[in-house]
Amino acid sequence: MSIFVNKATRVICQGITGRHGAFHSARCMEYGTNFVGGVTPGKGGMIFDKDPADSEITGPDGNKLSIPVFNTVAEAMDEVGVDASMIFVPPPLAADAILEAADAGVKLICCITEGIPVMDMVRVRQVMTERYPRSRLIGPNCPGIITPGECKIGIM
Repeated sequence: MSIFVNKATRVICQGITGRHGAFHSARCMEYGTNFVGGVTPGKGGMIFDKDPADSEITGPDGNKLSIPVFNTVAEAMDEVGVDASMIFVPPPLAADAILEAADAGVKLICCITEGIPVMDMVRVRQVMTERYPRSRLIGPNCPGIITPGECKIGIM
C-alpha cells in the first residue's frame, strides 16, 4: 500500500474562489494541509484568506493563513510548485480542469466534482493514459484522500 500525500505535499485547489472550493480549501488548511495556492481563471492576483462565511482561516497552530490565487495551473506550478490538485469546478468544466493539471505536471489530481458527463471522463482517461502516465487521478465524484494527522485533500 502506498501513501500518496503527507505534510510536505504542496496542494492547490482549482475552483478555490467558488463556494464549495473555498469552504473545503479552508477546512483542509485548518487541518494542516500544505496549501500553496488556488486557481481560478480571471482571478489571478487575489489572496485567499477567508472562507465563504468571511471568517479568517487559521492553521492547526492558530496562525492566520493566506495563499495566492493564480489564473492557470501552469502559472501556479511555475510560481510555487505543485504536487497535488483538488478540483471543485462545475461538471462541464471538470474534464478540462483535470487535463490542465496533468498538462502542468501535477502528479496527483483529486477531482471532487460529481455529475461529470460520462463521455468527458472517457476522453480524460484516454488522454491521461496516452499523454500523462505519471499523473494519478482520484475521482471524480469522490470524497478525496487523507493521511491522518498530515494531509487532507477533499471533503472529509
